[in-house]
Amino acid sequence: MSNFVLRPYQQAASDAAVRFFRSKTKDNGLIIAPTGAGKSILIADIARQLDGKVMVLQPSKELLEQNYEKLANYGIEASIYSASLKSKEVGQITFATIGSVANHMELFDDFAAVIVDECHAINSVAGRYKDFLEKVPRKVLGLTATPYRLYTSQGIEVKGEYMPNGSYKEEDFFDENGFPKAGVLLANRCILKFLTRTRPRVFKKVIYEIGIETLLKQGYLSYIRYFPLDVIDASRVSRNSTGRDYDERSLFAEYERVSLNEQLANIVRRLMSPKDGKPRKGILVFTRFIAESEALCRSVPGCAILTGETKPKERKRIITDFKAGRIKALANVGVLTTGFDYPELDTIVMACPTMSLAKWYQCVGRCIRPFEGKDAWVVDLGGNVERFGKVENLRFSQPKPGEYIINGWINNEWKQLTNTYF
Repeated sequence: MSNFVLRPYQQAASDAAVRFFRSKTKDNGLIIAPTGAGKSILIADIARQLDGKVMVLQPSKELLEQNYEKLANYGIEASIYSASLKSKEVGQITFATIGSVANHMELFDDFAAVIVDECHAINSVAGRYKDFLEKVPRKVLGLTATPYRLYTSQGIEVKGEYMPNGSYKEEDFFDENGFPKAGVLLANRCILKFLTRTRPRVFKKVIYEIGIETLLKQGYLSYIRYFPLDVIDASRVSRNSTGRDYDERSLFAEYERVSLNEQLANIVRRLMSPKDGKPRKGILVFTRFIAESEALCRSVPGCAILTGETKPKERKRIITDFKAGRIKALANVGVLTTGFDYPELDTIVMACPTMSLAKWYQCVGRCIRPFEGKDAWVVDLGGNVERFGKVENLRFSQPKPGEYIINGWINNEWKQLTNTYF
């Protein structure tokens, strides 16, 4: 049996969670903690103290294995219900993937306490999480480093000012036939909604929060050096019809204009042989499309690629070789943003622009875990530092009771990033 000694903030978060589950409140709660804060240990400590049956939900088998292992190290028995892990056992404490649970929800009607890791994945409007959480009365605790979701907003633009539908009188901006008047443009924008401010709401209260800046000062995370490179000009790329992401055809055109594949290959080569002569512990490259990752692997020896289509056995081999240094650079398309625990990793290359703060945060977060002698670098080719700022400067605040927001330090000023249109 291994008894973990929790860090002070982990103990405070665990105490808050246990009080939450034992209280009479019917409102679901949130714990916000950065990538690398040790959420697996925190989940284990909470689950072991609760009475009744406890469900721990996570979006992937990799996260399930991490979370389950921490509880097992306490010497406490738990069950796994996950088709991808070839186990469908229901116990007092059950770790499960939502995909497997959704097909047999009736087996879990007596689970009144539910912990959801990476809870920003919950769609409050529809989906498997919503169906499961609402099937019977449950008290739900969500854990996440990114407590917001990206939504589309439809509206109009007048003299550069965006107004969402419902915020204006239609007769002022549309004629009797329903057509926009002169100077009025139909427009889609996106908005990052804090999880407690979505409609409908799954979570209503933040019960504990700790930021990256605090953990950096306490020595629990690794400082990052950012290298924003002027490669991709996102201002030349149009949005898609939802307003939530970049248009693929427009993005491809920008990639061709700047010869992205060639520039990316040159950057990775330089990272493999840095001027200071100190080898990087691993170079993790995030691309938007498979084509850029494939081109990189063709151009630079020592590279490999992971995609959502990579077979599990091959995926495991590639990650093992990457951690062992046999693969120097690993290009991937959206598969290593969460659940990839490699503290030695010291180099991230963000080879694409994104309109998702969560994606930017998760990608950068892959190298924020501390390791002795580590000098973490983030090389940004897509203007993301300029768009969202450095992740350690993201700050949680509550200007009004219950109205939580995230601010970022951008261009030498604080900018609201959630619950505002962009």
